[in-house]
Amino acid sequence: MTHAIPNVLTIAGSDSGGGAGIQADLKAFSALGAYGASVITALTAQNTRGVTAIHAPDAAFVTAQLDAVFDDIRIDAVKIGMLANAAIAHAVADALKRYGPRFVVLDTVMISKSNHALLAPEAVDAVRDALVPLADVLTPNLPEAAALLGEAVAADEAAMIRQGEALRALGAKAVMMKGGHLASTDSPDWLIEASGTLRLGGPRVPVKNTHGTGCTLSSAIAALLPQRSDVASAAADAKAYLTAALEHSDRLDVGSGVGPVHHFHRWW
Repeated sequence: MTHAIPNVLTIAGSDSGGGAGIQADLKAFSALGAYGASVITALTAQNTRGVTAIHAPDAAFVTAQLDAVFDDIRIDAVKIGMLANAAIAHAVADALKRYGPRFVVLDTVMISKSNHALLAPEAVDAVRDALVPLADVLTPNLPEAAALLGEAVAADEAAMIRQGEALRALGAKAVMMKGGHLASTDSPDWLIEASGTLRLGGPRVPVKNTHGTGCTLSSAIAALLPQRSDVASAAADAKAYLTAALEHSDRLDVGSGVGPVHHFHRWW
């Protein structure tokens, strides 16, 4: 690594409840030794019980934010989350092609924990065609992977691997298939790279506070990629960080619904 403290950019939506999106990303960056910058693609009126409203800015304003950040700040990694619509997805893709950041982690955010659509249906094609080929690491959950491929949701680990390989064939350098939706006692993820596949096992943590888990994992990977020697070690350390954040989440008292994970469990 060239620089002691990496600068990591999150391109995502804002969660007014603080548990997911931009807020979760910046917390994970900070917890893992990275400086966080942000480009906001959407504003959500949201708490632990759900999303009540979404406002997406014009794609031109998203581009203005991207230009402002890249024109001044050395960005060592980018994490992409909620994109809201196709115009914003294309604006982000165009900026990534212009500026060529070293690492891009794409979290294909489509549905919130409260089952609220966070990506317009017509934008799925834009994410698959314009952004997946730019991703160094793609981090879909099983319903998102199925939507990108137009297939049924994977029901076992063999199907997870097959779909991960199909997504990598679309252009992503690596795919981390998240197994949280599997009906299993543990929570396995599979990392699919050109060099092969790696199973990242882990316990299924029995807590209700799971808001922002996908955002936190992808942002942890982005924060760690400039600090680790390879994708596999960054992914493994990011999963360990998220598992601990889940295990300590009941120390927080945030809202009456699905609460957030504890990003700063090591310090608080």
